Formats: sequence, C-alpha cells, structure tokens
Amino acid sequence: MARNEEKAQSMLNRFVTMKNEEKRKPKERRPYLASECRDLAEADRWRGEILREIGVKVAEIQNEGLGEHRLRDLNDEINKLLRERVHWERRIVDLGGPNYSRHSAKMTDLDGNIIDVPNPSGRGPGYRYFGAAKKLPGVRELFEKPPEIRKRRTRYDIYKRIDASYYGYRDDEDGILEKVEGPAEREMRAEAIAEWKRMDKIRKEARKAVKSGEVAAVRPAAAEILFEGEEDVVEEERRIEREKESKQGREQEFVVHVPLPDEKEIERRIVEKKKEELLNMYVSNDLLEQQNRS
Repeated sequence: MARNEEKAQSMLNRFVTMKNEEKRKPKERRPYLASECRDLAEADRWRGEILREIGVKVAEIQNEGLGEHRLRDLNDEINKLLRERVHWERRIVDLGGPNYSRHSAKMTDLDGNIIDVPNPSGRGPGYRYFGAAKKLPGVRELFEKPPEIRKRRTRYDIYKRIDASYYGYRDDEDGILEKVEGPAEREMRAEAIAEWKRMDKIRKEARKAVKSGEVAAVRPAAAEILFEGEEDVVEEERRIEREKESKQGREQEFVVHVPLPDEKEIERRIVEKKKEELLNMYVSNDLLEQQNRS
C-alpha cells in the first residue's frame, strides 16, 4: 500500500512540476552585446548573473583533481566572464548607474600576496589565473619571484654611507651624553680654574719681589713649586754625573785574559824552536842517505 502511495505521490509531483513549467515564461537569454540592453535594472540583473556564474566556476576550479585540460578550460571561461562583466559595468555607467569598476581588480600569488593586474579587462597581460590553475606547468613560474642577486658593495658604496654619525659627531643629539658629561666637565673646569689662580698668585708675588729688589719670602705654595723644580734639576744633574762616571770606568778598566811572556821566556822559546828545526833536518838527511844506499 505504501509503495502505491509513493508512486502516486511521485507522479503527482511530476505533474505539478510540469504544470508550473508550462505557466512559467520561457527563460530569457542574456544579450550577446551589452549595448543591446536599454534598461538599467536589466543591465544590473545581467551583471549579477555574471557574478554568480563567476563564483560557481571559481569554486569549481579550486579542485586540483579535475585535470590540466579542465582547469585550463575553466580558467578561460572565468576570464571570458570577467571581460563580459566589464562590458556590462560600462553599459551601466552609460545608462546612468553606479560605477562598479572604480576599484581595480586584485590578484594573489601562491603565497597570498596581492598583485595588481595591469589590465582589468582580462586581455593580454591582464589574463588571470584562479585556484588550482596557478599550479599548472608553466604558470607556477609566472608567480615565482626571481632570486635577488646580491650585488657586492664597492669601496665607493661603502664610503658613500659614511656620514657624521659614523664618526660619532651626532652622539650627543639625544641629550644622554650631555647629562653624563656635564657634572664631570664642571668638576674638571673648577679644578683647572683653581690651579690657574694658584699659579697666578705665585707669579704676582714673584713679580713684586723682582720690582722691589728685595728678597721675597717663600710662601708655602711657592715653596712647594720651587722645591719640586729644584728637585728635578738636582735629579737630572745626578743622572748625568752617574753616566759620565760609568763611561770613564769602562774606558779605564781592561782585563787581560792571556798572560804576556817576558824577555827570558821569549828567548827560551826561540832556542827550543831552533833545536827542533835542527833535529828535523838531521833526521831528514839520515833518511835520504839510507835510501841512496838501498
């Protein structure tokens, strides 16, 4: 029983569907040329239909298992729809509608980086690749960036980067160095001023003594300076004297490593030498005589 009801229901459903299709108007076909459309609402509707078709095909082209030929065909169809969309957008502008092509089309590479398309119409250099079509042979190379060739810097390039900062002339522009060196600079300046005043006071006292012709009393500060100068002179004189004494001592001292013979020793050695020569001559004569005899 249930099976017969299912059959009737399915037949009824088919009948109702057929009647609805008969009542419906025949499906309108999109005009081949956008210039044939005279109605702004119709042009906007056709543009929306193109966008839906583009969305369906873009979703389909994401499947890498479709094969190379199908992916290339889908990519060509999407680019064709993009060109058609541009025509309809221009027609909408001509009919007084909004300008949908104000924003330029964007394209991404395999890493997801956005690439500007030179020609949004899709022709020539503006041809776009979608989904798995980007990984097709010969297409992947278009999205790969050429390796950057690192050029070796020349001596001119190195010197060109040298400026005042390289030599440290701008180190105090941040104000940190000034805060650190400020107290030390003031302290050194105060010490230098105090030393100059002390020496100036001593010089003034010495000038007064010279002008008056009297023997000036040596005050503690002046005595310290005079004592230091006198001590240096004395030390220098002592050093010169020590050098002279050491030089004279080296000239006077002479060490004889071999004892020199006296006159008797010389005569004795001469006599021994003559005796040795006579003995050698006598022996040589005897040898010659023996040879002659033999």
